[in-house]
Amino acid sequence: MTSESNTSPVPERPPPLEGGVLSAGLRRLVGQALRFGTVGAIGFAVDTATVYAAHFFVGADLLTAGAIAYVVAATTTWALNRVWTFADAPRERPAQQWALFLAVQLLGFALNRGTYAALILWVPVAASHPVIAVAAGSLAGMVVNFVTARAIVFR
Repeated sequence: MTSESNTSPVPERPPPLEGGVLSAGLRRLVGQALRFGTVGAIGFAVDTATVYAAHFFVGADLLTAGAIAYVVAATTTWALNRVWTFADAPRERPAQQWALFLAVQLLGFALNRGTYAALILWVPVAASHPVIAVAAGSLAGMVVNFVTARAIVFR
């Protein structure tokens, strides 16, 4: 009994996507998303610190503290996204770009602060520990914020 070896050719694998147009675009998108997430984490820290400072040190109620914190954090993230995440985007008219950034982030704002407010008002542990509400709000608005920033503000 002889054993026959399988001599059928092994199908070739498609070439890796590296260097291709799709992979370069995909790598760029993933890089932007990771940088956007990093900037978002910094924005989260700024947001939380501002809520705590405005509420516990200045005496603002939690809803007012949240509104103040959103503007401070959004301005911080706009600046960081401008110089790092979307560094290749046009740089002229920063005041107009900042205003556009805030304007197109309104849906993200609604998701972010709507979630924040709902948790502060209806979940006692979130009112006791506002970081929970800030985190939940940040996650709720993140995807919308990335898409609008990339497609409208920093194109």
